[in-house]
Amino acid sequence: RVVVRGKMATRKKGRRADYVLFAQANFPIAVVEAKQNNLSVGSGMQQALDYAEQLDVPFAFSSNGDGFVMHDRTGLSTPVEKVIGLNEFPSPADLWAKYQAHRGLSDDNAEMIKFPFHNDGSGKEPRYYQRVAIQRTVEAVARGDRRVLLVMATGTGKTYTAFQIIWRLWKS
Repeated sequence: RVVVRGKMATRKKGRRADYVLFAQANFPIAVVEAKQNNLSVGSGMQQALDYAEQLDVPFAFSSNGDGFVMHDRTGLSTPVEKVIGLNEFPSPADLWAKYQAHRGLSDDNAEMIKFPFHNDGSGKEPRYYQRVAIQRTVEAVARGDRRVLLVMATGTGKTYTAFQIIWRLWKS
């Protein structure tokens, strides 16, 4: 992380979510923040929401090992945030169905958005913000949007991001 204050910039320690749940490889769908058992079940929710926003995933969970607090950022659940038991954790299929409804996707175009990134064998993967840009662009095309504008700052890997978008659309 780079923090800029006026003309000064400092590099801080990188942030990492405790658990990121994937619908399939390279497709994050939820974040789980785990806290110690002596804390409340929802004590990690704000941190989970911060990670969920940064990774552009619709579901955030907080847990202390006794249960979960689930926050649905899609707005499709009532209430948006609720306490659930350990045995009530939603299945991947349930989360995927809500994700599709939230993003306006159908089963016909689901394969396009779930197609994996190009792997050249070097182990290089898109950074989190590139992953978000790629995913949002591919979803826009899958929904039938005819025009998409991708704006990224200098040095953020626009060429790599564009290549990954083209690869996923071409191969799917």
